Amino acid sequence: MIGAIAGDIIGSVFEWNNYKGTDFELFHSNTDFTDDSVLTVATAQVLLEGGGYTEAYQKYSQDYPGRGYGGNFATWIYDESPQPYNSWGNGSAMRVSPVGFYCNSLEEVLIEAEKSASVTHNHPEGIKGAQATALAIYLARTGHSKDAIRESITNLFGYNLNRTCDQIRPIYQFNESCQETVPEAIIAFLESSDFESAIRMGISLGGDSDTLACITGGIAQAYYKEIPEIIIHKVNSLLPVEFKNTIHQFNHKCGINYK
Repeated sequence: MIGAIAGDIIGSVFEWNNYKGTDFELFHSNTDFTDDSVLTVATAQVLLEGGGYTEAYQKYSQDYPGRGYGGNFATWIYDESPQPYNSWGNGSAMRVSPVGFYCNSLEEVLIEAEKSASVTHNHPEGIKGAQATALAIYLARTGHSKDAIRESITNLFGYNLNRTCDQIRPIYQFNESCQETVPEAIIAFLESSDFESAIRMGISLGGDSDTLACITGGIAQAYYKEIPEIIIHKVNSLLPVEFKNTIHQFNHKCGINYK
């Protein structure tokens, strides 16, 4: 899941300052992790130790406040009786990458992705976005080709993955929905040639840049199985010790290597 976190961190400075090109500096002085990373680590913690997604998402969000949580979610964090609020936002997809690395069958991936989404994002599009992201990661890490990934996601979820980044980029605007974030993030991965180019491609689309790159980064890590050392080093330097410990435990549990 470090690939998803790297995408979030690199994309963090572009969310409200889109840059529709790929020739940008990867890290800036104010680059930092956002809610995408916080909740990704929370998802991994549930998979490692059990417990409920509701409790984990509330605890991690309360422990790491001010990280860009959406309006409804920001209220939900502190609700004493939290209930799903029928969201179709891309928050369900941005936090789901550990599911794709952890689960060992298509059916298990879809079930667990729905569990992680539905505590908040119980709208069909919110669930679909999480499932599509997690399944793309699962297929990528289990050796499926890009064509096979494109076909599977299209057939199961109906996303239009036959567009190109060059077609999307000129007209794409900020959008927090799953249905207009997840397909674009997958397309960015499909057009990439390695991990770094995937991140650059995702951010270059504009829109909700950190979440786009977070989704793209998780799939790219699973597919390429290699992340430049300079990216890993910088990402680790920005993360709390608690996050790094969870990532290490998760990688060990799942047999994940990315060097």
